Amino acid sequence: MFSYRPVLLLLSAAVLSACAVGPDYRRPDVPLAQSYMNRPTAATKATTPGDLSAWWEGFNDPLLTRYVSTALAQNLDLAQAAARIDQARARLGGANAALLPSATVSASAARAYQSIDTPEGRLLNATPNYQRRGSEYETDLEAGWEIDIFGGLRRQREAALADYSATQASAVATRLAVTAQTADIYVTIRGLQARLDIANRQVKTQQDLLSRVKLLFASGAAADYQVQQAQGTLDQVQATIPILTASLDAATNSLDVMLGTPPGTHRAELAVAAPIPAVPPISDMGTPADLLQRRPDLIAAERHLAATNAQIGAAVSEYYPKLSLSAMLGSATAVSAGTLFTGGATQAAGLLGLRWRLFDFGRIDAEVGEAKGKEAEALAGYRLAVLRATEDVENSLSSLVNRQAQTTTLEHAVSSLSKAKDASTAAYSSGAASFIDVLHADETLLQASDASVQAQTESARAAIATFKALGGGWNAPMHPQQLTSAVIDASRRPPIDAPDDVAVIAPETH
Repeated sequence: MFSYRPVLLLLSAAVLSACAVGPDYRRPDVPLAQSYMNRPTAATKATTPGDLSAWWEGFNDPLLTRYVSTALAQNLDLAQAAARIDQARARLGGANAALLPSATVSASAARAYQSIDTPEGRLLNATPNYQRRGSEYETDLEAGWEIDIFGGLRRQREAALADYSATQASAVATRLAVTAQTADIYVTIRGLQARLDIANRQVKTQQDLLSRVKLLFASGAAADYQVQQAQGTLDQVQATIPILTASLDAATNSLDVMLGTPPGTHRAELAVAAPIPAVPPISDMGTPADLLQRRPDLIAAERHLAATNAQIGAAVSEYYPKLSLSAMLGSATAVSAGTLFTGGATQAAGLLGLRWRLFDFGRIDAEVGEAKGKEAEALAGYRLAVLRATEDVENSLSSLVNRQAQTTTLEHAVSSLSKAKDASTAAYSSGAASFIDVLHADETLLQASDASVQAQTESARAAIATFKALGGGWNAPMHPQQLTSAVIDASRRPPIDAPDDVAVIAPETH
């Protein structure tokens, strides 16, 4: 008599060995420089530890800090990111469930009336004591389990887990982008307001100059071309105001959308003039290698690579047979519901199933080849993402260093031109210079002031870009459950309980 014991022992040994076909994942090494080429002068200043985690507070602008907090609480991009985490977690739950046995309970009750005009009915009607009316009752408990001998299901779970972590890291990257964009728009608004103020002062200066030239022209002391030249300069300055106003309106509306509010919500509040936030020092720059842990977009790319690696194993497992166990325990009767759970109504069945794509290796080869191609694409994408991240940091640092140098130079120019204006005013008072000379000095000062304001604005924006490129704006939690909570809290959604066995977001090479 055939015994199932050797088969069961073999299955148990295979399951306990927990072997999984396909390549085990190892995070690839990416050669990086030891340090950054550019370093802003502010980097040498002392700052509080961990200033990257809340870098926007370093601008010392309470309104900016409040807007960033509002964006993290209400931004709709973050709400979408949180929803994507829900979806990825659901997929992970499905991959976990595939490793476990499944059970189904079914029950039925039927009432039938048999026709005697059919061949079957005539035959049954000839049977003594045949009843045309009948009832049938049945209840069953069915269980099934696919035994993951070669690890195909475990590889699929590994891929789902990596995708889950990648989705979480992508959500944090969205949080980082929202923070930086909110601050960038706010700085742009303050810069446009300062430029509008300077433009209005330039208009006033040019109007005074035009009036003075017209008086001189009326007395014969100035030529007509001087009047036209003054008028043209005035028109040119006035033409900049609508452009600046339109840009300011667009920036204000954009900030409202970032805060999750209708355009115009914060217009009155922003109309109150405020200086351009000063660039805070950057001390915690780290090294290019630190970006692998600091930047969530790189973590997402690395986790996506891990998922494609696991999918290779899932595809390779199709070369091997699939074994499953099925069982059924139930009760059925055609007499009455009262006899449904009696010994005579009991029924049971057991099944050991085998599925093997024995003559389908050509398709499996194609599936494995596709999985390897996706893994190669993800590997190239990860390496490219790392290189672009370091490029992003280098470019932003270069912009910050040079914008700060430009700002310093223009501030010196404004100081010199301010002294020149004072000197021309004093000369006019003593009769050594004309009023036109005073107005020209004032005009030159205002032009330099406008350039200085633009340099200050771009310097602050470069600092924001640098903080973002360095991965500032989050505390880099190493467990996906912490990461999920941070994103969910930021979007004011109910918390998600991550599985206890969720892997590290950016695992070390093993």
